[in-house]
Formats: sequence, C-alpha cells, structure tokens
Amino acid sequence: MGYDIDRTIAVPDFCCDGLMGSFNVEAVTVGPTKIGKDIVPPPPADTPEQLKSYLQEYMPIKFGSALYSKLRKKYWEHEHVSDKPLVLAIHDFSSPGSMIHTRSALERYVFGVEHDYEKDKDGNLIILPTKIETHEWEGKSIPSGFFDQPDAEHISAILFSNSGTIAKFNRMGLLTGFGSGNVVALREGTMVNHDPNATSPKYFRVIVNSEGYEESWTEGLSVIHNPNAIKPLEPECMPQAAHLFLGKDGQITSYTPDFFPFGSRTIHFAPVDVNEWLDMFGDKTHVVLTPRETDQDSSFE
Repeated sequence: MGYDIDRTIAVPDFCCDGLMGSFNVEAVTVGPTKIGKDIVPPPPADTPEQLKSYLQEYMPIKFGSALYSKLRKKYWEHEHVSDKPLVLAIHDFSSPGSMIHTRSALERYVFGVEHDYEKDKDGNLIILPTKIETHEWEGKSIPSGFFDQPDAEHISAILFSNSGTIAKFNRMGLLTGFGSGNVVALREGTMVNHDPNATSPKYFRVIVNSEGYEESWTEGLSVIHNPNAIKPLEPECMPQAAHLFLGKDGQITSYTPDFFPFGSRTIHFAPVDVNEWLDMFGDKTHVVLTPRETDQDSSFE
C-alpha cells in the first residue's frame, strides 16, 4: 500500500507510516487445536447443523483465544504505539482451507451480533440483528463481542484476509511475468453480491493467465472497525479493502469493492500449453456464474 515500515522496533510487528496515515499492526494466526504434540481434527461441518455449530460456536472460540492473547499484551502502553491506531491482523490456519469460509464467524465474534433476515411483501430484504451473549463448545464458554471486552477500546480494527496463502503468491507471480508457460491457473469461488436484496453471494470462475486478469495484494482484505475505538482507523488508510462498521442498531454497513472474493480456490493444470488453453476458451476473465450454472457449467473440465 506504499507504507514505510519501521523495523527497528520489534513490538508490534508493523509500524506503518505513509501519506495516507500512520498506524501499528500486530499479526496473529489461528492454529489447529493440539493435545500435546497431536493435532486435533476440527469438528465436521458436512450437514447444515454441523456447519452452523462450526461457524457460530467453534470458530468464534478459536478466534477469541487468539485475539484475547494479543489483547493481554497491552501494546498500547508502549510510547510509540499510544498515539496511533492499533490494528490486529488475524489469519485463520486452524484447518486446511478454513479461511475460505470463516469470515462470518470472525464478524459474529468481534461484533457480538448475528443477523437473520426476512423479506417484505415487495421482496425487499429486511436484516434482523440479535445480540449474542456467549459462544459455547464442548464445555467451554466465552463472552461474545470482542470489541466490548475490557481494554478492547485500544484496538482500532481487526484485519482479516481470506486469501493470504501460497495460491495468492502463485497468482501474483503469474501477473508479474513469472512462470514456465506450461501451467494454467484456474480460480473459482464466491464474491460479493451488490444486489441490496440478495441473500447469497455470486460465484466466479476465471483463468488467471487470461489477458486482462487483475488482482492486487489488498484484494480479499477486510477491515472490521471497532465502534468503541479510542483511536479509530480511517478507511482511507487502506484503500481497495472492504470496510465493515457496526451501527448502534446492530446493523452492519460495509463498503466493498466491485469485485471482492469471499473465498476462492486456485487449481493448477500442468503441463499444458497456456496459449492453446487461451485460444480454446477465450478470455475467461471475471466470468460470473449463478448457483445453477455452477452445477451445470463444465466448460473448464
């Protein structure tokens, strides 16, 4: 984003200064659960009931443990941190591919609000917020609402990326001109649906090698702003990211780029002739599919 990072100071991880502002960032990851040296597999999320428990109870506790550990460090007491916004950047590595679908669990935990919906007689979407008190899983219970916890007012925002993985580096490498010419990268996933009455995301499928494919390092980055922050982070400090704000009525207002992936996977085909692929399929840049088409479309198979 064009910031200078002061690496002479060890804590927090990134002391950023630039034309758009100054702020500090501490990074934390959510790792797998372990007993001793043994990794405990995550709970199944195959049925709608299992997925609901996974996103509403299990993952909020995982996020809560990681964020609370950073909150106890009291980074804001350092002189070089006290006068600037402090941001916690978190990434989910709790299980393979988990970051693709756990953003909603993070939002639910940090805001302490869940949202249901209904539609009026004209088909207009009505969002129904409900305050969450606790998250419970296998005998463990934590209070919901990270931003409502003591000392959390010193945290300006939470950063979350759904694409900070090796696949991202592979795609950015192709855009930079690296590659053998024998590997095709096919990216597919879900993206924001800007229809104000939509209740499900859009789907996309794209050949990364296509002429015209664009992607930035910021793409997929969400900034979840603390409504109680002593030193708020200005949205202008992180352009191209999605910004989420919680109102006093429990409603979330989001400012999201036109193309914003909620989660995606990148499939690599090799060895193939990239030019032959592009001649065969044409410029498959930002192909948006409906849910019905994702079940029937086989043009890339």
